[in-house]
Amino acid sequence: MPDDSSPKRNTYVLDAENAAEMARLIQQDLLITAHMGGLLPERPDFADISRVLDIGCGPGGWIHEVAAAHPAIAAIGIDISAVMIQYAQAQARMRGLDNAQFQMMDATQPLAFPDISFDLVNARLIFAFLSLVGWPALIQECRRLLRPGGLLRLTECEWCITNGEAFERLNAMGTRALKLAGRSFSPDGRQLGMTPMLGRFLLDAGFEPIRITGHAIDFSTRMPAHEAYFQDYRVLFKLLQPFLIGTKVTTQDEVENLYQQMIEEMKQDDFRGVAFLLTATGENPS
Repeated sequence: MPDDSSPKRNTYVLDAENAAEMARLIQQDLLITAHMGGLLPERPDFADISRVLDIGCGPGGWIHEVAAAHPAIAAIGIDISAVMIQYAQAQARMRGLDNAQFQMMDATQPLAFPDISFDLVNARLIFAFLSLVGWPALIQECRRLLRPGGLLRLTECEWCITNGEAFERLNAMGTRALKLAGRSFSPDGRQLGMTPMLGRFLLDAGFEPIRITGHAIDFSTRMPAHEAYFQDYRVLFKLLQPFLIGTKVTTQDEVENLYQQMIEEMKQDDFRGVAFLLTATGENPS
C-alpha cells in the first residue's frame, strides 16, 4: 500500500499536524454533532448498522462517540494525518473503546478495504482536502464499500454570514482562495458552492433515495454557540493565513490586521453570525 504519511500527499488546506488545529477539530466536532441533532439523527437507533466508516476522521471524535454509544458496532476512522490518528487511537485506548479503530489512509486514493465492508460511511467537511475532480471517484469508492442498502452520509458547509466587516472580508478571502485552489464549486468564488452539489454526487453514483437536511447555527453574541464559534474562528483564521497568503488573495500585514479586527468584532455585544451546514444521505441500491 502507498505510504499515505508522506507530507506531499496531504492536501488539507491547514497544517493537519498542528496541535492547535487538533484542539480546534475536537471542539468543532462536538459542536457540530450537537447542533445537527446527534451522531446520526437520520437513523438515531443505528438500526441494521454493525460496521461504520468515518472518512477524514481527524482526532476521531465522531467515531469515539459512536463506539461509546453502540458497543456492538465496529467503528473505523481513517485520516492521512499521523498526529490525528495517534491521538484518536490513544483516546480510544484510554476510554476502553475496543470497538473503535483508526488507520492512516489517503482518501484521495482507493481505500484499502474489501468490497461491501460497511453499513454506513460518514464524511463531514471533507472539502478541506478533496479537489473538485476527486469527489466523484470518492463517492464511487464509498458505494463499493457499502453493502446493498447501506447508507452514505455527506455533510458540508457554506461560509457563514455575519455583520462583522473584518469577518466578512476574511470570509471573502477564504472563499476566493479556495476557488483558486480548486476546492470550490462556486462560479465566482463568493461561496464554497459545496452544499448544492451533494445530492448530485449521490444521484450520479446511483444512490437512492436521496434525503437532504439543512442545519443553521446561530453563533451571535449571547447565543449558546457563540463562545465555541469564537474559539473556533480565533484558531481557524490564524491557521488559514499561510493558505490565504500562498494563494495571493492577501498580504501578511493585511490579513493580520483583519484578524485582530475580527477578534474584536466577535467580542462586541451586537455581533451577529449564522453558520450553515447541509447533510445529504443516500442508500446503496440492492
